[in-house]
Amino acid sequence: MQGLIGPSDYSQEPSRHPSLRINATEPFNSEPTRENLISSYVTPVEFFFKRNHGPIPLVDDISSYHVSIVGLIEKSIQLSLDDIKKLPKHNVTATLQCAGNRRTAMSNKKEVRGVGWDVAALSNATWGGAKLCDALKLVGIEYNTKMTSPGGKHVEFISVDQCKEEDGGPYKASIPLHQASNPLSDVLLAYEMNGEILNRDHGYPLRVIVPGVIGARSVKWLDQINIIEEESQGFFMAKDYKMFPPTVDWDNIIWSTRKPQMDFPVQCAICSLEDVNTVKPGQVTIAGYALSGGGRGIERVDISVDGGKTWIEASTYQKDDVQYIPDDISSDKWAWVFFRAVVDITEDTEIIAKAVDLSANVQPEHVETIWNLRGILNTSWHRVRLQIAP
Repeated sequence: MQGLIGPSDYSQEPSRHPSLRINATEPFNSEPTRENLISSYVTPVEFFFKRNHGPIPLVDDISSYHVSIVGLIEKSIQLSLDDIKKLPKHNVTATLQCAGNRRTAMSNKKEVRGVGWDVAALSNATWGGAKLCDALKLVGIEYNTKMTSPGGKHVEFISVDQCKEEDGGPYKASIPLHQASNPLSDVLLAYEMNGEILNRDHGYPLRVIVPGVIGARSVKWLDQINIIEEESQGFFMAKDYKMFPPTVDWDNIIWSTRKPQMDFPVQCAICSLEDVNTVKPGQVTIAGYALSGGGRGIERVDISVDGGKTWIEASTYQKDDVQYIPDDISSDKWAWVFFRAVVDITEDTEIIAKAVDLSANVQPEHVETIWNLRGILNTSWHRVRLQIAP
């Protein structure tokens, strides 16, 4: 498209922070260290995890950049970045999480396909931009519309990046129209991240933010918004990011039997410790993050220092010195929660963390029960080992 180019090679990639753990180089996929991940409630841009499916697009002329809204509507339009900035601006603090977060731990039980992520394939930012529902009103789609008069029921987002899974075509994903047109869903056409202009890795000049949903639906480098009758048939909707049972393998998989994953389940992970740690006897701090999809708050985080025999409740917070109250106006609905507990350790042991959300959803105990061939949505109890120093 004019103004925004999807390169076919990796010769013009942006620079990245040297502390990032690189899980793949082409395309570039990386996550911060556990320590850096929980060093700040709002993740600094340089530590924000990076999930890509092709070379990073380039802007060659921002003045000619525009987004088209087309499809099953009465009249198509093109919007420049200035047009979008004229719409009411909203700031939404939301955590994006890759569906493959914690995939490595699942693959350790039985091999799966996909980028090997530790526990940091997620990050939290304050996104600035226009609500998608306000942009849709420009083409006659009112708030909380379920179907347009020509029959559109889904909103497809199309990028400009070149993905091998799309045979060199662009990344695509969609969400239901009723979600896209609902002001309370807080779906954004974002041009800012943490108060600054988006950088290239995170979607400059414009991206979609779909809070409470796996990161695969928050399309970067936006080119087109297409109102369609059915869900997008792009690769990452039709043949990826679907949750299959442990009995399905690559020989018997039928992709059409499962819906594309949207909300992510309740999740937590310990980030103050690695998988195996040597410590002195005494007090140890257990800290990490917890979150749940669909805007569901965190009810509690339980910690066990004896392999799951007994439990204590960790303290939870978002902003410093502000009590976290789930579903309260003082809390960020779409963002993660940090947890912390100080425990006494006298012998070698296993530390476990599990979260419960406001709907009483709880993480499953064992990864084997949720194993799937693509290694997505590993939300099993998070476990780390402590060994007493000799």
